[in-house]
Amino acid sequence: MHAHPQRHAAGHAHDHAHDHAHAHAASRWLPLAVAITLGFAAVEALAGWWSGSLALLGDAGHMLTDALALGLAALAARLARAPASARHSYGLHRMESLAALANGLFMLVLVGLLTWHAVLRLGAPREVAGGVVTAVALIGLAINLLVAWLLTRGETDLNTRGALLHVLGDALGSVAALVSGIVIQTTGWTPIDPLLTMLIGGLILASTLALLRRVVHTLLEGVPEGVSLEEVGTTMAAVPGVRSVHDLHIWSLGSRKPALSAHVVLGRAADWPQVLAELRALLRARFAIDHVTLQPELPRDEPLVFARAHSRGPANRP
Repeated sequence: MHAHPQRHAAGHAHDHAHDHAHAHAASRWLPLAVAITLGFAAVEALAGWWSGSLALLGDAGHMLTDALALGLAALAARLARAPASARHSYGLHRMESLAALANGLFMLVLVGLLTWHAVLRLGAPREVAGGVVTAVALIGLAINLLVAWLLTRGETDLNTRGALLHVLGDALGSVAALVSGIVIQTTGWTPIDPLLTMLIGGLILASTLALLRRVVHTLLEGVPEGVSLEEVGTTMAAVPGVRSVHDLHIWSLGSRKPALSAHVVLGRAADWPQVLAELRALLRARFAIDHVTLQPELPRDEPLVFARAHSRGPANRP
């Protein structure tokens, strides 16, 4: 007859630190950045059409896309601060990543359009008013730098970095238009206009692909950048009273809100309150992880075997 007594310890410990009071300093300036960018995009588009500059028209289109991107980023920043609800138990932190994804895709479309028009312009050069291009591009560069400065005030999240990428790309577009205007003024060589447009498109493409890689990593529940799953696991297992850690998962709710869940095997059930407090403090202080879900467990003992007594042989009869 065999008995397999088992001891179970079940229970969940949640440490949800909701930082709704935290204001995104950079995101505060997004509405103003939208207004500035949209206003100058209209001016630049008219100047580009009048002067015949593809670089200036491309920069105007870029700024128009920027205005849309910044507006989307401003909306996402507002929605991301919404509290958790019965329908969205984590809140809407992922809106930042979705906005950054949309911004990156917009940038890919823009790069494609700019490159296509640049190739067409190389095949059919047009006269360009270099003086107008130089003056407008110089103003555009100053405005882009102003908007970039606004967006870098305070700590930036993934969403704001996506919007900042648009603005910096547009600043490069203004530099290209500025150089184009100066070269055309001094030499009259108009192919510089589409050539610089393609060069800036390549630079924007590289930055956009880097942003999209980070966004997709976040949406696929990847371990946040700068965090080592192995290091976190071994550090947790080194806490006194912990025998081992398994089913460890680390992901990001938002660009600055990592989350963790794990099963913690204990030596004694009575140690759990102290172990839980130490693990929470450790994860917060060393890895900046506040959103923690931990499942305590006890190790399974070797089964105890109860054997029925048997006679060793037939009884001796007298």
